[in-house]
Amino acid sequence: MDKQSTPVLTWRFPRFFWIANGVELFERAAYYGMFIALTLYLTREVGFSDIETGWISAFFAALIYLAPTFTGALADRIGFRRALIAAFTLLTGGYFLLGLLQIKATAILALFLILLGGSFVKPVITGTVAKASDGLNRARAYSLFYQVVNIGAFLGKTAAKPLRTELGLKYINFYSASMALIALLLVLLFYRNVDAVQKRTNLRETWQGFLQVLSNTRFMLLILITAGFWLIQGQLYASMPKYALRMIGEHAAPEWLANINPLMVVLFVVPITHLVRRIRPVSSIAIALLLIPFSALMISASPLLESIFGTAVPIGAIALHPITLMLGLGIALQGLAECFLSPRYLEFASKQAPDGKEGLYMGFSHLNIFFAWLIGFIASGYLLNAFCPEPTLLPLAVQKQYQAALAGQAPMPEVYAHAHYIWYVFAGVGVLAFASLFLFRWITDRIDRRKAQEEGDAGQL
Repeated sequence: MDKQSTPVLTWRFPRFFWIANGVELFERAAYYGMFIALTLYLTREVGFSDIETGWISAFFAALIYLAPTFTGALADRIGFRRALIAAFTLLTGGYFLLGLLQIKATAILALFLILLGGSFVKPVITGTVAKASDGLNRARAYSLFYQVVNIGAFLGKTAAKPLRTELGLKYINFYSASMALIALLLVLLFYRNVDAVQKRTNLRETWQGFLQVLSNTRFMLLILITAGFWLIQGQLYASMPKYALRMIGEHAAPEWLANINPLMVVLFVVPITHLVRRIRPVSSIAIALLLIPFSALMISASPLLESIFGTAVPIGAIALHPITLMLGLGIALQGLAECFLSPRYLEFASKQAPDGKEGLYMGFSHLNIFFAWLIGFIASGYLLNAFCPEPTLLPLAVQKQYQAALAGQAPMPEVYAHAHYIWYVFAGVGVLAFASLFLFRWITDRIDRRKAQEEGDAGQL
């Protein structure tokens, strides 16, 4: 940003800011287009079982939240432009390889390339946004960046539905490869190197910082507790696509249902954050953890709705399948709960940091999603296998009954009678997370009161 004698509020940012955001839009469209269909693709096209898919996607989804902290230090050393060129070269190749060969070994290799490439993008782009703005306008710069991220995610998931139904699952990966290639061309043609905005750190310093965060008991407890929230929210990608298609049929649109979440966040995060600004961060987080188990319970209630209305619930001039309706309501509630949690959780994380360590703590604040998606995707594989299995693996007679049931000509096979139990498990996780936070607050409040009393007594001596 051009230096001015007196900084003023503005929506005008340097050219490289808009280029960086354009690159981010294509990267997010690529990632979320692939990610919403990943578990389906690994099972249907590559041939992994539900359980194997759970393990593979768990490590991919979890590490993509942990790796940027370490690759960010490397990006500082080689320069942002080189890091982005390497990132989008890896992403383009990874997405293309994932779609080109439906072989188990190459699929794992492709996901590793995507993981490695993607881990460079976030720290570089967020660093560029910070460099493009001063302290007065940084909130506006990041609000624009946040909107671009959500627009890219929305576009990627929206494109995935017609690609899956009209062309096939593998073409979603080719779409993602093309988005990554466009981003690479933008970097090559327009992105100029931007220096890091702060003192560069090496990998050794980053690892030492990681160990320091792990030693902060209060922060780590809240990370593990809020992981319960993200474990449920992560089922948008782990369980929901397979659950919707297996229980409703191929005409279901899990890609579009997943878009309800970012839509709710964009609409309500600002007014809700303003609403809860006067309460403690941990209280706002408690509201989110109170709401999140009800989102899973809503989804689990579809059999009750089906017993009343059948397979078509009238909603004004349209009729929705009970599972579609309850998924939509449950996902909307998740988005609403996220508005209570995310901003105040980041505020709490920043307050846990010792002076001069704010960046370090914020860098590791997403460890909750790392733990949540590692456990949540693995659990999803086992739960789907137990309660909502892949139809093509069932005996032929059961497959025929299943197809007749989807056509409304027979009841669902017994193997799917308890498919909604999956959501009971995740509701239980949400209840446990809320109870843990209640206990966490009670204990930490007692500790803080005792500490304040001791300091007061010492001050009187």
